[in-house]
Amino acid sequence: MMTYDEYNAFCATLPAATHVVQWRGAHVWKVGGKVFAIGGWTKSDAPFITFKCSPVAFEMLQEQAGLRPAPYLAPRGGKWIQMHGEPGLSNHDMQLYLAASHKLVAQKLTRKLRSELKLEDL
Repeated sequence: MMTYDEYNAFCATLPAATHVVQWRGAHVWKVGGKVFAIGGWTKSDAPFITFKCSPVAFEMLQEQAGLRPAPYLAPRGGKWIQMHGEPGLSNHDMQLYLAASHKLVAQKLTRKLRSELKLEDL
C-alpha cells in the first residue's frame, strides 16, 4: 500500500501539479487550481488516498476491498474513489489511477490555461 511520502513524491512528478496542505492536514494535489488527488482526511496513520476516476473505473473500484466511493465527493455526483484500507491498490496501480485523475482534471481546464501550463498534449 502506498505511503503518503510515496504518494507525494509521485504526484510531484505529474505536469503542472501543485501541492497544498489543507482540510485538517490533508495533502492536496491540484492541476490548474483544481483538485485531482487528496492524501489524508483521517486521524489514522494508515494512508487514505482519494482520486477522481472515469465512470467505468468508479463502478469497478468501488467493489474492491479497501476502496470505497469517497466521502464528501462521490455523494455529490463526482466519480471519486478513496483507498482506506487493505488490500487497496498496489503502488503501481495507484500511480496509474493518480496519473489518470490528473489527466481527467487537466482535460477539463480551459484551452488557454492548458496552454499556459503546457498541458496541450493531455
